[in-house]
Amino acid sequence: MTLDRFAPAVFVFLWSTGWVVAKFAALHSEPFAFLSIRYALSALAFLAFCLVTEAQWPRSRVTVLRAIYSGFFLHGFYLAGLWWAIANGVPAGISGIIAALQPLLTAMAAPFLIGERLQKTQQVGLALGFIGIAIAISPKLFDPATADLAHATVPLAINLIAMGSVTYGTLYQKKHLQSGDLRTIAMLQYVGALILTLPLSLIFEHQHFDGTAQAYGALLWSVFGLSMGGVGLLLYLIRRGQVSRAASLIYLMPPAVALEALIAFGERLTLPLIVGTVIVVTGVYMTNRRVVQQAQASG
Repeated sequence: MTLDRFAPAVFVFLWSTGWVVAKFAALHSEPFAFLSIRYALSALAFLAFCLVTEAQWPRSRVTVLRAIYSGFFLHGFYLAGLWWAIANGVPAGISGIIAALQPLLTAMAAPFLIGERLQKTQQVGLALGFIGIAIAISPKLFDPATADLAHATVPLAINLIAMGSVTYGTLYQKKHLQSGDLRTIAMLQYVGALILTLPLSLIFEHQHFDGTAQAYGALLWSVFGLSMGGVGLLLYLIRRGQVSRAASLIYLMPPAVALEALIAFGERLTLPLIVGTVIVVTGVYMTNRRVVQQAQASG
C-alpha cells in the first residue's frame, strides 16, 4: 500500500518539526504555559478519539497510574526541559542533534536495567555519538560573544537531562506497559504530562500566550500534527509491523532538524554542526545495527 511505503518517512518528518515548533512557539509564549495548553488539548483530542474508536480502557488502577507516571517522563519532563532549553538559547539544530542521544542512552542504560551487555561495536558507537555531540555544541560553548559560560552550559545541560528523561520513560513503558490499548495509554500519558507542566507554569511563569495567529498555528500543529498525527502514525506503524523501518529513519532526524532550522530561522550549518551530525548519526547506526543483527540471529 502507498501509506505503508511512506508512513515511516512522514512520521520522521512530523517528529522533526517539533524542534522548529518549539523555537517558533518561544517567540509567542512561555514554554511551560504553551506545553500546558498543548497537553490539555491533546488529552481531550485523544479522549474524543478513544470514544469514537471505542478504545479499550485499562482495567486496573495500577495500569492507569503507570500510564500517567510514564507520561511524566515521556512528554512532561522531556518536552519541558527541551522547550525551556530552546527558549533559553539552545539552537533548534543543536537540540535536534542532542535528540539522537536517546537510542545511545537507552543502549547505555540497558546493561543496568535489563542485563544486556554492550558489544564492541556498540561501545564504539556510543563513544562516537558523544564525540559528535561535543563537536556540534563546541561553537556554542566557546563563542567569544558569550560572556557567561553558564549562559550556554545550563540550557545545554537541561537539554541533555531531558534526553535522559525520555530514555527512562521509554524503558519504563517497555517494562510496565507492554499490554493494553495504546490509544488510551497515550491519552493518560498526556494527563500525566499536564500534571507536571501546569504547576511549573503557575510557579515560574506568568502564563504568557500572546494569542496571535502564529501562536495558534503553532499550537494547532503541536496538537494535531505532533501529538495526534505523529502518535497516530506510530500506532499505525506498530499495527503494520513497520516499527523497524521508522527506527532506521530516526537516523535522519538530526540533519532534518538542522535543515528545517536553516529554512525557518536562518540557523547556519556550521562545519562543527555538519561534522558532529555525521558522527552522531554514524554512532547511533553502529549502536543499533548490532542490536538489530542480534535480534535477527536469535529469531
